[in-house]
Amino acid sequence: MALYKLLLPKMGESVSEATITKWLKQPGDRIDEDDTLLEIATDKVDSEVPSPVKGVLKEQRYTVDQTVQVGEVVAIIEIEGEEEEPTPPQQEITIPSTTSSEERLDLNIPGVEQLPNVGVDTSSAQYESTLRFYSPLVKNIARHEGLSQDELDRIQGTGAEGRVTKEDILTYVAHRDSSSKSEKSLQTDQAETRAESPKIIVTAPSHVHTVANGNDEIIEMDRMRRMIADHMVKSTQISPHVCSFVEADVTNLVLWRNKVKDAYKKREGENITFTPLFIEAISKALKDFPLVNISIDGYNIIKKKNINIGMAAALPNGNLIVPVIKNADQLSLVGLSKSVNDLAQRSRANKLKPDDTQDGTFTFTNIGAFGNIMGTPIINQPQAAILAVGSITKKPAVIETEYGDMIGIRHMMYLSLSYDHRAIDGALGGTFLKRVADYLENWDTNRVI
Repeated sequence: MALYKLLLPKMGESVSEATITKWLKQPGDRIDEDDTLLEIATDKVDSEVPSPVKGVLKEQRYTVDQTVQVGEVVAIIEIEGEEEEPTPPQQEITIPSTTSSEERLDLNIPGVEQLPNVGVDTSSAQYESTLRFYSPLVKNIARHEGLSQDELDRIQGTGAEGRVTKEDILTYVAHRDSSSKSEKSLQTDQAETRAESPKIIVTAPSHVHTVANGNDEIIEMDRMRRMIADHMVKSTQISPHVCSFVEADVTNLVLWRNKVKDAYKKREGENITFTPLFIEAISKALKDFPLVNISIDGYNIIKKKNINIGMAAALPNGNLIVPVIKNADQLSLVGLSKSVNDLAQRSRANKLKPDDTQDGTFTFTNIGAFGNIMGTPIINQPQAAILAVGSITKKPAVIETEYGDMIGIRHMMYLSLSYDHRAIDGALGGTFLKRVADYLENWDTNRVI
C-alpha cells in the first residue's frame, strides 16, 4: 500500500492559510475520489477540501481550529499501489465553497505570507481581530512579549496589503523596550500636568445580557453571522459615520435598459440588470474623486490605485457577502454585466473562491431590491465609504423646458453615501454622491452596447 500526502490546496493569490473547521472523515474511513475530507475557513469564505484519490484515511495532521499554511500536509491517505509515496499535484485546485462570510461586510483581510515552520501554538484564541489577520507566528510573539490587542492593531505592517510580518513585530518590540526608560521619565515629569488637566475617557459599552422567557426562541449565530456582527460593531467604533442623500431622475437610464435588454439577452445569453449601470457610474465618479477611494491607517490616508467595487449580495441563508469586481473602471459595460452576473450566481450557489472577496476599495449595495427607498449602510472596513441605491419609483416631478416648467411622471430614486468623517468631509462626500447621480441622470439613450 502507498501513502498519499494530501496538501492544503492553493485558494487564491492573496490567501496563504486557512483554519480547519470540521473533519468529515475520520482515520479508518474509506474514501472515494472527490469525497469531501474536511471543511476549512479563510477570513471570508468557507470551503471544502476533496480527496483527489481513492483509499483509506490513515492520519489527520491537524485538528479542528488549527491554522494550516497552503501547501502543508493536512492528511495521509493509504491507497493501493507500490510501496512508494506519490507526489501530490502542485497545480492550483479550485475548491467549491460551502459558506461565505462577509464581513464582515470586512472584510478585505488578506491572507498572510508563507512563514517558516516554527513551533507556534496555532490553536490559541488570543489576539483575534476582525480588522486584520495575524499569522500564528505573529500572535505567538505578541503573547510572549505581553502585547495587548490595541498595541498589535497599531503596528504598521510592511507585508502585502499592510500585513504585520515577523520583522514588523520584532522591530516594534525592540523600539518599545529601548524607549521604555525615557517614557517612564516623561511620565514622572508630566504627572502634575495630567493631574491638573484630567482627560475624558470614553469606554465601549459592555455587552448587554438579556433573559429569555419560556416563550422565546434562542437561535445561536452561525460563524458567518458572528463575523458580520463583530465587524459591524468594530466599524461603528472606528469610523465616525456621516451620511448624505441625493434624489436622481433616472428616467433615461430606465428607458435605455428597457430598449436594449431583449436584444442583449438574445446576443449574450444573460440579462443586463441595473447593477452594472450603477457600478459604472460609481467607477467614473471614483476616478473624478480619488480621495473617496481610500483607506485610513492611523493618521495616514492610503489612496488606492485600483478601483475594486465590492457588491453586497444576500445569501439564501440570510447572511451577506461582498464579492469584488476588480479594476471595475477598466471594464466595458458588457464586461461589468458579465462580472456582476457571474459573482451573483456563484454567491447564491456558494461557489465563491477566497480571492473573489478580497481587495475591495469601495462597496455598493442595492437596498432597492428589497423595496427600500433609502438607507444608511455601515462602512465596509477598511474602506472609507459605501453607497446604497434605493428602489426606482415613478413620481410626479418638475421638468424644466425651454417653454417653462411642467409636471411629468419620472423614474426617481434615492442614493445614499455613508463615509468616514476622519478623512472625507461633507463637501467631498456630498459632491462625489452628486457626481454619481449626474452620471445616471445624463445617461445616453442612444448608447450602443
